[in-house]
Amino acid sequence: MAFGTPFAIAIPDSELAELRRRLTATRWPDSISDDWADGTDQAWLRDICAYWAEGFDWRAEEQALNRFPQFQGEIDGQPLHFIHQRSPEPDARTLLLIHGWPGSFIEFRHIIDALTDPVAHGGRAEDAFHVVAPSLPGYGFSAPPQQHGVNGRRCAELLQGLMAALGYDRYYAQGGDWGAHVSTWLGAMDPACVGIHLNLVFAPKPRDGDPFADVTEAERERLEASRLRTVNGLGYQEIQGTRPQTLGYGLTDSPVGLAAWILEKFHGWSHHDGDPESAISRDDMLTNVSVYWFTRSITSSMRLYYEQRQHPSDPPAPPYVAKPTAVAAFPGELYLPPPAWIERMYDLVHYSVQARGGHFAALEAPKLLLADIRGGIAAMG
Repeated sequence: MAFGTPFAIAIPDSELAELRRRLTATRWPDSISDDWADGTDQAWLRDICAYWAEGFDWRAEEQALNRFPQFQGEIDGQPLHFIHQRSPEPDARTLLLIHGWPGSFIEFRHIIDALTDPVAHGGRAEDAFHVVAPSLPGYGFSAPPQQHGVNGRRCAELLQGLMAALGYDRYYAQGGDWGAHVSTWLGAMDPACVGIHLNLVFAPKPRDGDPFADVTEAERERLEASRLRTVNGLGYQEIQGTRPQTLGYGLTDSPVGLAAWILEKFHGWSHHDGDPESAISRDDMLTNVSVYWFTRSITSSMRLYYEQRQHPSDPPAPPYVAKPTAVAAFPGELYLPPPAWIERMYDLVHYSVQARGGHFAALEAPKLLLADIRGGIAAMG
């Protein structure tokens, strides 16, 4: 349990001043559209970047994040940053929370306390977990990998090593986006991972027989709605999967460029009726963007797409995960495969359709995600 060196976020004042200087010196491009049709809306971006420069309180956010016990440690030569918050409950189980892109460990800031100390938050002692929330390699305060090949499976191997180093021989894994992919690998290959909870599941359309034979009309409608959300919205995967280094120069040098790239995803992937701030607060969004900015980690974070494509594991995903699996389907998610498809890849023991929320469920609908984690893991027996 003593693995890792205690870590606290402490961004120098000079970095804050330099961020403000760059924000105020931005050269803005021309703009025709104001409806997000061809990219991040400039009027909205100007407003939020003005707030980032003059109204956003990084020191308050830094202090709030430092409430969580954080550590840095090395697993198989890869330095990793992680939150490790133990529960006061003696019979607490263990939960590994894994973020995705363009998120970070800060996504879980609104659920960690309730997970570790449910009694203090209106819950039951039997719902308690010890929580480990790492930054994936090359994300935030985890150092960039120094060699190729750190794909999704390799990330899972490193997190398997982390959980072993922390002394956990039994744990659950939870994630969406890359966190879902990594959790899937952990469920497939780590005996200590006894179950997984996913809020995005990559279950493909079956190639044999009628793929919609056991699919309800409501499930087909959810699938089609999620498909429509990705029309003209997947170009980022092509460039991040082929030329992350080229893109990284501009995003590492310009805070407005970085914000435009990331916040477009918060707009397009969260569940709202036009205003992304109705789904996620601007302080949460900017805290996430600031972590990328201050750690200069946008290039190394995008490189995970490159490694997954150019240095794939064999197989690229587990053919079947025999561990109990729970899935929460949030209506604004990018892909909502029917349960019948999920059951071909996972031992599905719990499937729920949520009332609201999208790709960033832990930030958009923390209470719903929290309840589903508890219910899903309870269904695993």
